[in-house]
Amino acid sequence: MRGIEQPMAVTGRPVTFWENAQDREEYARLDEPADLLRRLHRLREPKVLGLPHFDPFAKVRGSLATMEGLGDEDRRFLSERAERLRKEYERLDFVLPFGVVHGDANVGNAIRRRDGRAVLIDLDGFCLAPREWDLVLTSLHYERYGRHTRVEYDSFVHRYGFELMDWPDYPILADLRELMMTLRLGRRITADERAAREFAGRMHAIRTNGSRRDWQPF
Repeated sequence: MRGIEQPMAVTGRPVTFWENAQDREEYARLDEPADLLRRLHRLREPKVLGLPHFDPFAKVRGSLATMEGLGDEDRRFLSERAERLRKEYERLDFVLPFGVVHGDANVGNAIRRRDGRAVLIDLDGFCLAPREWDLVLTSLHYERYGRHTRVEYDSFVHRYGFELMDWPDYPILADLRELMMTLRLGRRITADERAAREFAGRMHAIRTNGSRRDWQPF
């Protein structure tokens, strides 16, 4: 916040202040996060931050290790899929420059301020990674889940300036992102009946390469 020197120490803990964007929830249009990501991806890494390098498989391993209530067959299937994707990921030929990324970029993390401008939120995944990682969720939401129209998706591609689905390795990155989303949901199956039903449906779709159009957001 302007006019306040921060961070400040309160009872030995660092504290920062955040400005409320507006009092009601209003998401940006899909072309707006494309503009924001294009600007973000032009930034050079601020060395003073010591940003971590993104390791998607650290999260995959962590989720598999902590999931409760998962049957042996499902655990084996997910572990084998994760290992196959790890080997494929290591061979990916990324075409966009490596650098700073949002880490969880999608239209749900772009809201409108009270002055009408769109801003990115939820920057806890800010790190160094291939820039393709910041585009894959939007492509997934359009191509597999049907959550964006063609017109909306085309506006995103046009404003960002790159069509991820034209990249030959897009399916590998998409499968990995989808696996991570499913594993995150799987950590809730013992405590949330709705999550358990959704997880079972997703597992069936992944096993059979079935439609994802009925997947519910969590």
